[in-house]
Amino acid sequence: MSFTYTIWFGIFGLLIGHAPGAVVGAVLGFIFDNLRHSQRRQATPEAGGFVGPLFTLLGAVAKSDGRVSEAEIAVAERLMTRMGLTAEQRAQAVASFNAGKQPEFDVTRTIAELRNWVGLRRDHAFPVLDVVIETVLSEGNPGPEKMSILRQLAFALRVSDMELMALMAMKGYAWNGGAGGSRQHYGNSGGYVPPQRAPQGPDPYAVLGIDRNADERTIKRAYRKLISEHHPDRLGDLPEDMRKRAESRASEINAAYDRVKEMRGFK
Repeated sequence: MSFTYTIWFGIFGLLIGHAPGAVVGAVLGFIFDNLRHSQRRQATPEAGGFVGPLFTLLGAVAKSDGRVSEAEIAVAERLMTRMGLTAEQRAQAVASFNAGKQPEFDVTRTIAELRNWVGLRRDHAFPVLDVVIETVLSEGNPGPEKMSILRQLAFALRVSDMELMALMAMKGYAWNGGAGGSRQHYGNSGGYVPPQRAPQGPDPYAVLGIDRNADERTIKRAYRKLISEHHPDRLGDLPEDMRKRAESRASEINAAYDRVKEMRGFK
């Protein structure tokens, strides 16, 4: 539990009311710290609670274009191994993946389950999206069906198209979230443009989620926000694979920031 408010309220109380004020301030600060700690505990997802809905969604993504490829199955199997699932969890993952593959499967309920699991923890939304993106990109440039599900999930997890573009950029893909129609009718307007592998590597501006004309202050603020949200130490007891994914994203963010600083000439 953090005692940030306890300390600051105590100092403020000391300045305005000497010792008695410090005591009153520290007590008030402790109450605020305790409330914040309780809210965080309520917002922390249950470990392992995402396995079923996550693999169900992966199955739905894989089947959305009409067929499940060997590459998509390999992604799911590799994920089970890297996540260190128990025999029971692995059986659940396989059954869930197969359920998601069923014809006319509706992803709405599964996405709602993932949203409820993530809760208020945006830092837990990114590892979930990272895994789904891996399936979406497993065969190269994905079709509109896969991207439609991905965008629906991102929207449910309160992740914007700009942030989703940044996640795609970290994996070396360029994507314009504004192309191809609205979120609800994505791919039905005839203007769909799939994400494309960037031949020059990740675009540092896209990784940071900023415009190329952004000023130094905006760039630094975007970097601090991103590195905070993607820091692996925030993930608690999630599987080691998801922590490694966070480390990889943090590395991409740092590399992008260094490139932008070098191009712009600031420290």
